Amino acid sequence: KDGVLTMATNATFPPYESYEGNDIVGIDADIAKAIADKLGLKLEIQDMEFNSIITAVQSGKADLGLAGMTVTDERKQSVDFTDSYATGIQSVIVKEGSSIKSIDDLKGKTGDIYAKDDFGEENVEEYNKGADAVMALTSGKIDAVIIDNQPAKSFVETTDGLQILDTDYVQEDYAAAIQKGNTDLLNAVNGALKELKEDGTIQKILDKYIK
Repeated sequence: KDGVLTMATNATFPPYESYEGNDIVGIDADIAKAIADKLGLKLEIQDMEFNSIITAVQSGKADLGLAGMTVTDERKQSVDFTDSYATGIQSVIVKEGSSIKSIDDLKGKTGDIYAKDDFGEENVEEYNKGADAVMALTSGKIDAVIIDNQPAKSFVETTDGLQILDTDYVQEDYAAAIQKGNTDLLNAVNGALKELKEDGTIQKILDKYIK
């Protein structure tokens, strides 16, 4: 829409995006707002299933996909990515006292995109929401949850009897997804991100949410 920057997200991923009352707040929401301000646009956020975000960007329904989204070769076939604005670490949550002490103990048990390669598709359960995966873990349906480090911390703080393994699983870059071939928007957003990194705004936003 004219004068509006539309962001597609999945608001179930604190501290990157989650609901506070009726508002979507978090790192991605703040960064998108800062980008929109730089470009003289009004930000509009659309909440949807994570798997619908790339389709929304491809079809032009959304200008940007910001959802703690990792840059992968597979996703690059469908959308273009901006420069990275944050680094995510995948962590593993297990029950306290679990026999799983490291990534190696997970072999033949559980995981995600990497996990399917590592542990075999038949050993991996996918969940739309981190909270659903954590519920399955607490009820004993699955052995471990692989999820980004920051949401992992939030879940462990608010759920009794869980812990994060000491070893990181994978480190990855977060970026915004943009419709393939829309170089004007890509260049404009990258230009805004560069300024926001240089003037410290992005670091300030990250520090606000990640202690």
